[in-house]
Amino acid sequence: MKKNSVETPSTHTIHKDPGARKEKTIHIVLLLAATVSLLALFLITAFVVGEGWPVMVKHGPLNLILGTDWTPSRLSFGMLPQLTGTLLVTLGALLIAVPLGVGCAIFLAELSSEKVANLLRPCISLLAAVPSVVYGFLGVIALVPLLRSTFGGSGYSLLAGSIVLAIMILPSIINISEDTLRALPIDYREASLALGSTRWQTIWRVLLPAARPGIVVSIILAMGRAIGETMAVMMVTGNRAKVTGALLDPGATMAGTIGLEWSYAADEHSSALFALGTFLFIVIMLLNGVAQLVTSRGRVSQ
Repeated sequence: MKKNSVETPSTHTIHKDPGARKEKTIHIVLLLAATVSLLALFLITAFVVGEGWPVMVKHGPLNLILGTDWTPSRLSFGMLPQLTGTLLVTLGALLIAVPLGVGCAIFLAELSSEKVANLLRPCISLLAAVPSVVYGFLGVIALVPLLRSTFGGSGYSLLAGSIVLAIMILPSIINISEDTLRALPIDYREASLALGSTRWQTIWRVLLPAARPGIVVSIILAMGRAIGETMAVMMVTGNRAKVTGALLDPGATMAGTIGLEWSYAADEHSSALFALGTFLFIVIMLLNGVAQLVTSRGRVSQ
């Protein structure tokens, strides 16, 4: 009896060791993957900031941000035209995409039949798979002439960029918002309907407030993509580096300016583009931080 009692724990230990070693190996691999990702992010940040640092030291970050004259030939690098252009294009895109995206998500999650939803979801996913240069090409061929004939001018404008960007960010808003609505407990719907609410009252007063964190995150992530988009916006906005408050005027964006001028930039001009990329990077990082904060608050409240 004593011999059996001694052998049993040792046998158990032998069977447990392979699983423990496998778990430790997976832990190490995941830790290495996370470390490499953080290291890559740090190196990219250090490189971009380091290349843009000489211009930021020479002109001052505040003077760069508030300067209105972007003329590289005179070594004048005021970035306010690109900042305002990026802001206007992004806000215009959100004004178009958010109502359409959230409305489409509500339709797919709450109102459509499963057959119709299964037909529409692949079509929406295809919008995300189309290269941005194709959107820009379609904007030049179809959208710009339409705006020219409707409002006058050249047709190349911040409004054209907003419309193209709105189409590009629709899949992000629709997919995340629909997943959030579908993840809500069925009790929310049943309780509201049992109290005499109509279907629309249930959606508007119960489901949308409950799904607000996920919808806000989808909007913020879409905003991040809109701010960082280069090719499509560069092709339709006109790329005129002047401060404007009208969507119908040509304008320039931060990412579009970098993509357009990088091929011939040198010395201080190149450093100024890196400084512009640094400010763009900071804006996108702030948006990602806000998205993480909203997500964590939503999880705590639920």
